[in-house]
Amino acid sequence: MKIYVVGFGAGNFEGMTIAAEKAISESDLIVGYTVYVDLIKKYFSNKQFFSTGMKQEKDRVILAFEEALKGKNVSLICSGDSGVYGMASLALEIGENYPQVEIIIVSGVTAAIGGGALLGAPLSHDFAVISLSDLLTPWSKIEKRLACAAEADFVIVLYNPSSKKRADYLKKACEIILKYRSENTVCGYVKNIGRNGEESRIMTLLDLKNTSVDMFTTVFIGSSETKIINGKMVTPRGYQNV
Repeated sequence: MKIYVVGFGAGNFEGMTIAAEKAISESDLIVGYTVYVDLIKKYFSNKQFFSTGMKQEKDRVILAFEEALKGKNVSLICSGDSGVYGMASLALEIGENYPQVEIIIVSGVTAAIGGGALLGAPLSHDFAVISLSDLLTPWSKIEKRLACAAEADFVIVLYNPSSKKRADYLKKACEIILKYRSENTVCGYVKNIGRNGEESRIMTLLDLKNTSVDMFTTVFIGSSETKIINGKMVTPRGYQNV
């Protein structure tokens, strides 16, 4: 009996790793958030699926373990990578109560990587990934992380930059970063990575502050060294200077 905690990437089959596809194919039951189950169902139509909505993560994980105890191989799926804002940590925490079940973490292509490739090469040097969702993290802590990353001149990748309840959070984040970065800092965003309606755009930090985005958007804020080369967002690694 096994639980695979699988990051399946953006949702298109071409972006799924071979290991992720193999794990899901070897599973009897696929468990996940409703939106994610709907994304991959067509590729594994012969499987049994179970899904729940937002804020029911713990219930999903417990169900996956209970089904595994019945002798099933179960895939607990996440978009992107299961260890980056995914279900891997919760599965390992709850897994302490199910020592009989083997847990296998299967990595996937997270939005920072997939989106970065669409924009160019923004992550070729040190970068920080920060979620603007304050559902599980106090906004005061998010503010501090934004300020510290900006002051340290990291390229910053923002996950969950906005929602209906958090419509102005990206603007707030940009205002914090503008205390440490030029308004002409190269930035970009990618929406619906690997899905219908995929869209990307490069702009300045000042323009980004007044840009509307949604939960399916990943935002990239360049460092002081990030530049535009032939229409692509690039943070040089420094090889030419060696």
